[in-house]
Amino acid sequence: MTERKPPGMNFETWVDRQIREAEERGAFDGLPGAGKPLPKSDQPFSMERWVADWARREGLDTEAMLPERLRLRKEIDRLAETVRDLRSERAVRDVVDDLNQRIKDSLRRPSELPIMVFPVDAEAVVERWREARRAAAPSTEPGRPPTPERTERKGRFRRLRRIIRRS
Repeated sequence: MTERKPPGMNFETWVDRQIREAEERGAFDGLPGAGKPLPKSDQPFSMERWVADWARREGLDTEAMLPERLRLRKEIDRLAETVRDLRSERAVRDVVDDLNQRIKDSLRRPSELPIMVFPVDAEAVVERWREARRAAAPSTEPGRPPTPERTERKGRFRRLRRIIRRS
């Protein structure tokens, strides 16, 4: 950290002095990209493009900069990949319920962009998940589908667990 600007000294003079002293110390020697021209773009400058380029250079996720409804749309598009490795129907339904809740919350808030996002049909997602599991699981006998997995543990506290999950 540099020292404070002395009172009575012109700010521009003080900044120039700080830069000159840093150059003399060699603080700017060996910086990445030194001596290379700045990358040019055919597109005119825009703050949004600059921020997205900076985030990519820094290895940050640019998806977080998207409007909420576009992020939700991307999440819907990737839903099959998201639920593929889950072990039970209940877990698949929980993921879909969470997504649908965020979609409903988004629809309740006004949006500047006219992007419509609709809740996902949990039954359809679960059915596609089942089909993908059947296709991936080896069959014990040719022509006979594998037995469906047990999706939820049955027990005396089943109702209590369901009530707790809802709250």
